[in-house]
Amino acid sequence: MEKQSYDVVVIGGGAAGLSGALALARSRRSVLVVDSGEPRNAPAAHMHNLLGRDGTPPGELLAAGRAEIIGYGAEVVTGRAESAARDGAGFRVTLDDGREARGRRLLVATGLVDELPDIPGLAGRWGRDVAHCPYCHGWELRDQRIGVIANGPLSVVQAQMWRQISPHVLILLNGGEAFATGPSEELAARGIPVVPGVIEGLQLSGDRLTGVRLAGGDVVAVDAVVAGPRFTARSGVLESLGLEAAGFEMHGHLLGRRISADESGATTVPGVWVAGNVTNLGATVAVAVAGGQTAAAAINLDLIAEDTRDAVAAYRDRIATMFTEDAWEERYRGKDAIWSGRPNPVLVTEVSGLAPGRALDVGCGEGADAVWLAKQGWEVTGVDISTVALGRAAGHAAAAGVGERITFRHADLQEDRPDQGYDLVSAQFMHLPPEPRRDLYTRLAEAVAPGGTLLVVGHHPSDLATFVGRMHFPDMLFTAEEIAALLPPDGWKIVTAEARPRPATDPEGREITIHDAVLVAQRHA
Repeated sequence: MEKQSYDVVVIGGGAAGLSGALALARSRRSVLVVDSGEPRNAPAAHMHNLLGRDGTPPGELLAAGRAEIIGYGAEVVTGRAESAARDGAGFRVTLDDGREARGRRLLVATGLVDELPDIPGLAGRWGRDVAHCPYCHGWELRDQRIGVIANGPLSVVQAQMWRQISPHVLILLNGGEAFATGPSEELAARGIPVVPGVIEGLQLSGDRLTGVRLAGGDVVAVDAVVAGPRFTARSGVLESLGLEAAGFEMHGHLLGRRISADESGATTVPGVWVAGNVTNLGATVAVAVAGGQTAAAAINLDLIAEDTRDAVAAYRDRIATMFTEDAWEERYRGKDAIWSGRPNPVLVTEVSGLAPGRALDVGCGEGADAVWLAKQGWEVTGVDISTVALGRAAGHAAAAGVGERITFRHADLQEDRPDQGYDLVSAQFMHLPPEPRRDLYTRLAEAVAPGGTLLVVGHHPSDLATFVGRMHFPDMLFTAEEIAALLPPDGWKIVTAEARPRPATDPEGREITIHDAVLVAQRHA
């Protein structure tokens, strides 16, 4: 195991488990498959009714499946999952050799065990000339002499299914009760003999089944035997989570025990899904593959919902804390310089033609705009919430020889009102949630002297579609028109309100065009 924690731990590397792992890995989930290497269909030479892969040896399909999921980044380890336990919001899986892995979700596809009738020699022929499923083995046994071992009311249906495959079908009661009149009539009508007697064993000629030996010595000539096993889910790891296998009946006949789940494979233990024969006793390989994919899709959606809840909580916390003084102090302390040290281009473009006066630089940061304004002859007040930033700004102003023209003030303009009477109020990329933003820009407009200029520049909402790489806070972006709408029409002249394009480069190095929201407004004298 390359790591100890995964989005999903899949227990069981058969058709269902690998199918689920494939869908999850292709959804870029981290996946660990724990496989004990005991597929139910290992005795079978070939699989059938799997579209496009009919006749494929089971081992070949599983090897291809493992290679596919590994190609998508999943991991496969050999081992038996002995138990699983809740571990915080996820699960801790313990393997038989003591290794542990943690998964946010579990997909258990451990299959089942076929419990065959206790007849000498039967198990050794399982998957060859001892079969149970006409869909899995019927074509290969077509037209042969087939003996169906009775194991209850369903044996009549089973015999009729095999009668579709071969005209030479009989039922071996093996000491069981004779059938009622109705079923007996059906069997007689289909030409299916019923043979009484207890089966003592199989008769072989070399490595070929030739008959069934009954108590007393009689031999019933058959080429194949159909034995309806009792299906028992491999549920040990699920039982460690409090899930117990329940009996599964059909037509009043107990077929075996399975783990119950809903249509998606979800169990009653939140976060645990099942797929394949551990929950569907009759699932063929194709059905198991479908069940694994269905469960994987449900798991992925469940993880998406959890990821989204976590993201929303973090998003809300970020918004609630990112504008505090502590947050800005921490940000500035994290680097020797946050900004480029150059004045904002829009400020240079829009202010170069204005007569110098008193200027308010809102959120002055490390002082590049304030220093540029002072060099143009402005008397500047630079305001910022961070004392670290203000200290750097003062140092830059002194180094530039304009320290006497700039007053740096520590303030939070969400709480503190700025002074009045500025000939220029410049707010470059001051982004806040909608309500605080409206309040801030209303107060900044009030700080502009009659005849003075309000300059607001921000990231335009259209930038969200460019993957430019900045933090994604849609409510904090604004258009120039939104800010202009805060200004009383009878008191202001809107000189510029536009989305101004400029070239940029996205995180992958592609050249893109982004837009600044630019508002230039002049207060009536």
